[in-house]
Amino acid sequence: MFSAFYVRDLFKLLLVLMSFCMSVIADETVEHKFKPLPYAYDALEPHIDAKTMEIHYDRHHRAYFNNFMTAVDGSALAGQSFERIFANISEHSDTLRNNGGGVYNHDLFWQIMSPDGGGRPDGDLARRLETAFGSFETFRATFNEAAATRFGSGWAWLCVDADGELFVISTPNQDNPLMDIVDRQGTPILALDVWEHAYYLQYQNQRGSYIEAFWHVIDWNEVAARLEAAER
Repeated sequence: MFSAFYVRDLFKLLLVLMSFCMSVIADETVEHKFKPLPYAYDALEPHIDAKTMEIHYDRHHRAYFNNFMTAVDGSALAGQSFERIFANISEHSDTLRNNGGGVYNHDLFWQIMSPDGGGRPDGDLARRLETAFGSFETFRATFNEAAATRFGSGWAWLCVDADGELFVISTPNQDNPLMDIVDRQGTPILALDVWEHAYYLQYQNQRGSYIEAFWHVIDWNEVAARLEAAER
């Protein structure tokens, strides 16, 4: 039989190995790339027009990416995921915060929209929304209010927190719920950009009309997949 001392030492060794493995995983580097738009510029018409999509993606989003890459060039941050960077964003410059947020936020925004979007969610996502908000209609009204009442530029989000609870929040500028400077942190699974450049060509100052149009292009399958991934 193994002695108690042997078992104790073996357990300590296992803990050291586990700690080492976790540090290796945490230190894995990522390569930041400017991701392609997942559909044509005109794919979301008539809800979001082609010219807005082209300018929004190829000028605004690309500028955020280029500025972010310049901000992290030559530093350890260049190989870190956005999640790791945002977890301590309060320690970094406004340039990094604004442009890193601009890249991450837009990457998510493009992905949760689809030419085949719209309608209502089903399955687990639908049940979770009903549990959190009482009904899909209440969730939609809550999200609309967050988007409509965000003063100036910013975003509206549906997120899941560490306890698995869904919640809606809005953030200014290019902040997002992963950052350590927000009132409530969580993993975003749905996002709406309410900067004027996201809608002004088509909707002018009618933000409410743009918000209503957004519901016709939401890819609920992608939102559900992001919820599942966030809870793994």
